[in-house]
Amino acid sequence: MANKVEVKDLLEAGVHFGHMTRKWDPNMAPYIYMERNGIHIINLYKTAAKIEEANEALKKIAASGRKVLFVATKKQAKDIVAEKATAANMPYITERWPGGMLTNFVTIRKAVKKMASIDRMKKDGTFNTLSKKEKLQIDRLRAKLEKNLGSIADMSRLPAALFVVDIKAEHIAVKEAQKLNIPVFAMVDTNSDPREVDYVIPANDDASKSIDKILSLVTGAIVEGLTERGSEKEAEVAEDAVEETVAAAPVAEADSTSEE
Repeated sequence: MANKVEVKDLLEAGVHFGHMTRKWDPNMAPYIYMERNGIHIINLYKTAAKIEEANEALKKIAASGRKVLFVATKKQAKDIVAEKATAANMPYITERWPGGMLTNFVTIRKAVKKMASIDRMKKDGTFNTLSKKEKLQIDRLRAKLEKNLGSIADMSRLPAALFVVDIKAEHIAVKEAQKLNIPVFAMVDTNSDPREVDYVIPANDDASKSIDKILSLVTGAIVEGLTERGSEKEAEVAEDAVEETVAAAPVAEADSTSEE
């Protein structure tokens, strides 16, 4: 893989800093290296191994053409997630998690379609026939929908997986994914229960530098998967073209013979 996980890089990004020992979740014990000054230190060798495991799975999902929904509503993670997910062409939620986003996906899709219909009104001129008050109400609704759902406008079906930063903060999203058997990938700090997710990445989920490092690695794997998918499609098109040429060749010969 292009993005080899280096423990040194994780260390420099502060990925190893856990929470205060009194706030720990005992289920994180296998991923804790030691305690220092009342803070748990995460074992970065285990983190690196878990990132590589998660990346392999994420790469396969991307190569299959399915989507990974990124979720992070905490202040220090929002902008990073929006930037990295956009670069990997994946949907994301960085504002408040809309209840029923997964379990009531049909309703969420209706809201997204409403956004599209407002855009159509503006293009075909219908919007200009409305009163000033109606225009203002529609503009406010469009802005609200864009803020909450704009980043998932192209997500026409349920995601194949969730990637979560801080499972405590995003517990509703995690619960919805569990109900629908959607695998959850997550950065899990020492104060959280790793049993809640399918692919655990033990890491500092509070510092922006740590979040940026982990997100760079996982979205890098997704981009690799998308690139593979593009290459396979190109190969298939080329193969089909060759087959068509070969299939057409005997017909051409037969035609020339009949002319003689």
